[in-house]
Amino acid sequence: MTSHSPDPENPLALDEALGDLLDQIAEQLGSPVPAHLQAALRAVPRHLFLPPTLWLRDGNGGHEPCDRESAPDRWWRAAYSDAPLVTQFTESPDGDRVPSSSASMPSVVVRMLRALSAEAGHSVLEIGTGTGFNAALLAFLCGAGNVTSLDVDPELTRRAQRALKASGQQPDVVCADGAGGWRPNAPYDRIIATCAVRTVPLPWLEQTVTGGLLVIPWDTAWCNFGTLIATKQADGTAEGSLAPYGSFMLLRAQQIDAELRAVIPREREGQEPERSTTGLSPWSVAGDDLDAQMYIGLRVPGAWHVWDTEVAEARTRLWLADGRTASWACVDYDGQQTATFSVSQYGARKLWDEVTGAYEEYVAAGRPGVHRHRLRLIPDGRSTRLEVSVPA
Repeated sequence: MTSHSPDPENPLALDEALGDLLDQIAEQLGSPVPAHLQAALRAVPRHLFLPPTLWLRDGNGGHEPCDRESAPDRWWRAAYSDAPLVTQFTESPDGDRVPSSSASMPSVVVRMLRALSAEAGHSVLEIGTGTGFNAALLAFLCGAGNVTSLDVDPELTRRAQRALKASGQQPDVVCADGAGGWRPNAPYDRIIATCAVRTVPLPWLEQTVTGGLLVIPWDTAWCNFGTLIATKQADGTAEGSLAPYGSFMLLRAQQIDAELRAVIPREREGQEPERSTTGLSPWSVAGDDLDAQMYIGLRVPGAWHVWDTEVAEARTRLWLADGRTASWACVDYDGQQTATFSVSQYGARKLWDEVTGAYEEYVAAGRPGVHRHRLRLIPDGRSTRLEVSVPA
């Protein structure tokens, strides 16, 4: 990146920053950015959509502020880095400040737009306006009059509208709950979400034309990873696969499930958990293997996990829970042996047994990557039902 003081009004400085960003994205993609997306990125400067204060990773699992006035060089480098940038925090019910909006990693933006295959004249619905940057790119690609963008947050909507006006791209930006889609401008050739879902809202499927594409970040209670790319079928279903990228905040309407993660389960007085041992390492199912984690997440619905190193009985414990059934399990590592781990399970669901079964299926199937999954979305009453398969 350039090291001299940034001047957004200087075309040479902006051109250099954009060139650096395109190089970073190409390195992530393993190939040059497609020409039409290069043109969009050059026509819609990212810094126009960022607030004066960004929140950057501090290297310790948290974030630290970066202010444009007091640290212009750092702010500018962040604006044109291939990194996600937190742009807003909100206070959770327990008093913690948690990220509630961010500017997505530009290489992921490019991957999703490449998958969307949006062209001039396509009608597009975006769920999650956020900063407005992606809406501006879509407006450049398809024409502003063909793009509708929704966000549930009134303040974010106002900021995005101001930024879009400054950029010269002005799609239809509406403050509304994205879970309902937007019927006034339906149907759509393309629907793209900048938030993750665990269940695709039925209106999204209904408001997509036959043959249209949906590009939606996917989330399971076990693992937040992957992006669904699906085509609407003539029978009202949609079929597609997962792409191995994308980790987004949940759609606001579906965040209640995520909030269940906030409290680590404990063995309560009067509970009599089932005790056993296992030879399956907890790190195999909740470690660095995202393919395994996604496989488990799709097949053990509602189960989430959290690591705990502050327990007297073990050096490290993996907790599993399903808040809807009050079921929980834990797997203990005592720091001395690795061949056998102690297991406790309680509730209607034997969660460790379910996870073990899913992992054994994963291994037997040849450890399929995220991209091997085939997903089918089926209208089911007021929602959609998911069918998952891994072709041989």
